[in-house]
Amino acid sequence: MSHSVEQVLIVGGGLAGLRTAEELRRAGYTGELTLLSDENRAPYDRPPLSKQYIRGETDDTALRPAEFYAEQDIRLRLGVTATGVDTDARRVRLSDGTEAAYDALVIATGLRPRRIPGLPEVSGVHVLRSHDDAAAMREHLGSARKAVIVGAGFIGCELAAGFRARELDVTIVEPQPTPLYAALGEQVGALVARLHEAEGVELRCGVGVETLVTDGDSVSGVRLADGSVVDADLVVIGIGSVPVTEWLDGSGIPLAAPADGGGVLADETGRTSIPGVWALGDVAAWPHAIGRNKRVEHWTNAGEQAQVLAAALLGETPAEIQVPYVWSDQYDMKIQVLGIPALADEIEIVEDKGRKFLAHYRRAGTLVAVVGASMAGKVMKARGELAANLQPVATAG
Repeated sequence: MSHSVEQVLIVGGGLAGLRTAEELRRAGYTGELTLLSDENRAPYDRPPLSKQYIRGETDDTALRPAEFYAEQDIRLRLGVTATGVDTDARRVRLSDGTEAAYDALVIATGLRPRRIPGLPEVSGVHVLRSHDDAAAMREHLGSARKAVIVGAGFIGCELAAGFRARELDVTIVEPQPTPLYAALGEQVGALVARLHEAEGVELRCGVGVETLVTDGDSVSGVRLADGSVVDADLVVIGIGSVPVTEWLDGSGIPLAAPADGGGVLADETGRTSIPGVWALGDVAAWPHAIGRNKRVEHWTNAGEQAQVLAAALLGETPAEIQVPYVWSDQYDMKIQVLGIPALADEIEIVEDKGRKFLAHYRRAGTLVAVVGASMAGKVMKARGELAANLQPVATAG
């Protein structure tokens, strides 16, 4: 290695950043290790925010106890934002006016929620990404009666389930034909729609949002593109997220095109084309089996990438990424996605038992993904076959 690594700076205090720090220590790295976060809270788990936390079942979402960081000699710098980077001098500019030096910079800045431009700025409208977002939403739930969720992705569907558990009237507005259409396709999306309708959720699919209806400085409804108005005293905008990369402007660190989802371009170990700069997690576009670099916004992906990156950063041979996996808890069901549904040209509903279902996704007759609701055994049973099938696809891509 031409530049010895004695200072590792990880920018981003989410799961990917923390896992990278853990993996570096586990692999024997003994140098300086700093984890920088723009939040005033130690790294925490995001999935419970839209599930157990929003339902009031837990307040503790910390990924590690406070003493962990001292024990592992990981320096936490909280409430500080990276504002720029000089890759020649290997220094990151910070919002408090200081700079942080590095031998290896790991970019793990994650995402921020996408907004709908032009909407009135009134109270009662929420997004969900941070713990503060979830806390504000949970407090509002105490007085809310009618909720509109704009966007039926995983977060929107999970929040709908959580809101129903709090006995709110819930309407989901989704421009696509079904919930989870982009992730799982229309056939499986229709099964998910059926689950929500059985729980009393009103679905308004195939229509977008025109604007918000307001009562003074508070939201009172959502006007849809078809002219109809859905009453609401709580609105959640859940239409996806964008990678946090603006602080890299002018640095020369390459980014993926916005049409491809943006993010920091990196190779299959997280290494960018700039010496000493790495990227992983939701903000990073690694090579993907679809044939181009693509960001993957999954919890398990962040941990697996951290193992690979830490090994490569220390000059060791990294393990290979396992079969992609994501899950979503909705009501009493766990929806599990194993493999890459986006590769499929054919979807078969193998089993349909109402609140349980199993779907196989194939490409040219080869299994590339399995999706199941409350069928964990049958989903995981396919892991070996998927690992064998996806390897040639990834290589060809």
